Amino acid sequence: MEKIHYSVSGLINEDKKTQVKNALSKINGVNMVNVDLGRGSIEVGYNSKTNQNSITNCIEHVGCKIQ
Repeated sequence: MEKIHYSVSGLINEDKKTQVKNALSKINGVNMVNVDLGRGSIEVGYNSKTNQNSITNCIEHVGCKIQ
């Protein structure tokens, strides 16, 4: 499993955190999602069934901006 870490803006509350986690969990190949509101960070564990592009697009689609 590979892991990628993003610093993002737009993680404003628990609702946004839940939206991000749910959206990322629906991607085939994503095994782990950790969202830290305090740090404004998202860590994603994934395998070869997906790629960083899909993960990035998903995060941005929910309304967060990757820094």
